[in-house]
Amino acid sequence: MRVYRAKDYKDMSRKAANIISAQIILKPNSVLGLATGSTPIGTYSQLVDWYKKGDLDFSEVTSVNLDEYKGLPGTNEQSYYYFMHQHLFDQVNIQERHTHLPNGMEPDSKKECERYEELIRSLGGVDLQLLGMGHNGHIGFNEPGQAFETGTHCVDLQESTIEANKRFFASSADVPRQAYTMGIKTIMQAKKILVVVSGEDKAEIVKKAFFGPVIPGVPASILQMHNDVILVGDEAALSLI
Repeated sequence: MRVYRAKDYKDMSRKAANIISAQIILKPNSVLGLATGSTPIGTYSQLVDWYKKGDLDFSEVTSVNLDEYKGLPGTNEQSYYYFMHQHLFDQVNIQERHTHLPNGMEPDSKKECERYEELIRSLGGVDLQLLGMGHNGHIGFNEPGQAFETGTHCVDLQESTIEANKRFFASSADVPRQAYTMGIKTIMQAKKILVVVSGEDKAEIVKKAFFGPVIPGVPASILQMHNDVILVGDEAALSLI
């Protein structure tokens, strides 16, 4: 694992964007695994800026997103489909048919999870997977549990995750209780993994995830077993390591 210590959030975003842009330049038809949440927004903003300056070309890139809320249509402002279009897809020249997310409106969980796994396989797997990390160590919506989840699955969101997400909704009752997410095995099959972390409130979980035991209670700890992981964090998030 390589660790890059950034001065602040802006520097972290730029360092992470550098790694993604290098991937695209070296392999224009890269399959990028993308994440949502507040942490990657600055990274996407930097990529958009470089695209607008003519430094990046997304025309051959394919994307597969980590997760999507179950039951939210893409038109809902809190759906991850909406998020990705707002922060990246609509601002660069990636082809719509090359962008993929779990279908949150598919009620048949087994059918949707099998479809998404087969899609990722058909693309030849993920070249670079971008990840954020939750306060409880979740990656994607893989919550702490008794065992590491394997493939794409439908998950019941934990109260801590619902609590963290409710600020984006009119009320906590509006927060979806389930989501489709890539599983740990799916994530670990990516050729390269890039983790972005920011803020003092992430310092304790960063220490547990990357320097503690590998346990399902801290899902991100499994990343210690991957042979090509890059952690980019600001000074506050990396203050305990």
